[in-house]
Amino acid sequence: MGRFAVDVQAHLRERLARLAPDFDWTTEHRIGRTPVDVAGESATRLVVVELEWRRADPADNTAKLFRHLAEDALVGRVDVFQLFTRYYDLANGGVSSKRENAEFVGRTAATTFDGFRYHPIEFELDPPKRGAERPAGWRAVADTAARDVRARI
Repeated sequence: MGRFAVDVQAHLRERLARLAPDFDWTTEHRIGRTPVDVAGESATRLVVVELEWRRADPADNTAKLFRHLAEDALVGRVDVFQLFTRYYDLANGGVSSKRENAEFVGRTAATTFDGFRYHPIEFELDPPKRGAERPAGWRAVADTAARDVRARI
């Protein structure tokens, strides 16, 4: 996924910069020792976007991120968006326990810490396996996700 993931991050950052110019948008922003895919900062807010392609344990990503945010005692509001690809969808409907666990951690952290908000979002594509072609329409999917992030901030 390497280069494709980097291209999606860059596309999301560029799209969010156009949709929400009041934030300074970057990729690979570090919170503690944890890099996040895309982040937007303003004087009073931090928006974090994590894209979950096919991670075996996305709850670890969520827990680590919230742990670092809590330890840094950030001032202002923090919105965390976790974008899930179709990899986490079940064939018979619903989502995998991996995703359910990640969302549980996110919701729990958001209710525990003042000023933290958690938003799971669908990233409507099947992630390619290593070396496979990029899915058609990936830019449109990223644009839709960026609009969804913007609507919630």
